[in-house]
Amino acid sequence: MREKHGYYLEDLSVGMTAVFAKTVTDADITMFAGISGDTNPVHLDQSFAEQTIFAGRIAHGMLSASFISTVFGTRLPGPGCIYLRQDLRFKAPVKIGDTVEARVTVKEIQAEKKRVVFDTVCTVRGTCVLEGEAMLMVSSRKDVADHTEANDKAPSRAPQAAE
Repeated sequence: MREKHGYYLEDLSVGMTAVFAKTVTDADITMFAGISGDTNPVHLDQSFAEQTIFAGRIAHGMLSASFISTVFGTRLPGPGCIYLRQDLRFKAPVKIGDTVEARVTVKEIQAEKKRVVFDTVCTVRGTCVLEGEAMLMVSSRKDVADHTEANDKAPSRAPQAAE
């Protein structure tokens, strides 16, 4: 388990940051609509979307927000963290072909509670499209070592061969 773990609580410091970038495609929007069930025509129907203030299709706001989750789960703090809370403010639309850059920055560490607060922001060509704040639970090295040790001592649950 330890080899799959990201940063531990004691490895983090205020100001640490990580980024993930993804260019949004028509397929991304269509698949996100299918997975989420959000089939709002502003995301899927060009003729409808052209009549809105956006003058064309836009990506789901939560698609961009999911890129923040990608940073947390794969980069900072990385595997093993638990997402507890997210506050989001959507600032501008994301369109097909836009590259969304999701950035998370450690804002506060609450060591006694094993909680870390992050500033979260998504940008397209330097323009903020989404901003917010998140709280995650992050394990300490001792937590993971204690859990691994307890599992190593547990009796095997492998099925027994029939005699």
